[in-house]
Amino acid sequence: MALLDRLLDRVIARGALTIVDARGRRRTFGDGAPPAIIARLRDRSAARRIGLSGSLGLAEAWMDGALAIEEGGGIYELLALIASNLESREYPAWIRARRRLGRWARIARQYNPVGRARRNVAHHYDLSDALYDLFLDSNKQYSCAYFASPDDDLETAQRAKMRRIAAKLLLEPGMSTLDIGSGWGGLGLYLAREHGARVRGVTLSERQHRLSNERARAAGLAERAQFELKDYRKERGSWDRIVSVGMFEHVGVGHYREFFSCVRRLLAPGGVALLHTIGRSDGPGATDPFIRKYIFPGGYIPALSEAMPAIEASGLIVCDIEVLRLHYAETLRAWRRRFAANRKRAAELYDERFCRMWEFYLAGSEVSFRHMGMAVFQIQLARRQDAVPLTRDYMAAAMRGGADGAP
Repeated sequence: MALLDRLLDRVIARGALTIVDARGRRRTFGDGAPPAIIARLRDRSAARRIGLSGSLGLAEAWMDGALAIEEGGGIYELLALIASNLESREYPAWIRARRRLGRWARIARQYNPVGRARRNVAHHYDLSDALYDLFLDSNKQYSCAYFASPDDDLETAQRAKMRRIAAKLLLEPGMSTLDIGSGWGGLGLYLAREHGARVRGVTLSERQHRLSNERARAAGLAERAQFELKDYRKERGSWDRIVSVGMFEHVGVGHYREFFSCVRRLLAPGGVALLHTIGRSDGPGATDPFIRKYIFPGGYIPALSEAMPAIEASGLIVCDIEVLRLHYAETLRAWRRRFAANRKRAAELYDERFCRMWEFYLAGSEVSFRHMGMAVFQIQLARRQDAVPLTRDYMAAAMRGGADGAP
């Protein structure tokens, strides 16, 4: 318990966190002000695991049932208390040393040749389609929504996200459009149906590939929206428009130049591309050990300072960058609440440990956007200076007049 005491004494300055250990001993950390949380450690090893491993130890204690929140909420409230304190404080030295080692090792961990990239994608995206139906919107958008109003529900916000992307692409009927990392096909189907684009989506997930084409056939869009099981690096041709949403986080920092070189090679001379990616506001870092082990192996969230040199080296021109700050926090809150409402069904699909892992993933992700410097970057790219209008007015006009149906 001594190591965990030192960690919490260093981290928790505001609020009140009471830890009850396996022997029933109680220790309270913080200044006693709200929020107040009481957590119980049900076995003696949990304190050591958390003290040594930080977020990974905390996650595994929660997943194994060795950590229980007795008062003050659930795992989200605990993580929010910790993260809100870390906004102005540092981890202890031994945790910082582990994080530095993580940064040094990230090139090797994010080495993503074609075969390994496919295995990494399968780890997360080839889970049961029924699982994602439990918490995503009806259009299966697994990326940051756009909340134009705090009263918007998830369905409205996800349609607004797609409409905003289409506006930035300046789509016209008949334009060839490549969707890199096309997910379950929702964006591609929207662009084909609402804007008359000719879309090809590429994904490494077998489940997503199958469902995307099924959806295209069911919507009568199979001739205009086609989806292939293919690595983006194997794509050929010239495309009027290229879009990539929520895929760049899986590229790996050692492959950024390769990615943007591919985009430039595939983009027509007068074409426009849009990259939508989670990003770090506080500079380069390392993937959280829990996320790396259990959720997104090979994944990494980039800082702009890491992506921009690769864009410059490719010869692409940055036309616009928009930073969506708390939009993903609101998206994740909606997903977290939907998952909680359907938790019994999730346990039937998998088991209790999986449900607790998924709860930790959604709660921790939301906290990272509210308190830990995560954001979403939308980067508009072109090969020519005159590929897009001189002002942003066209975006607002397109958003006002855009369609917002869903496939």
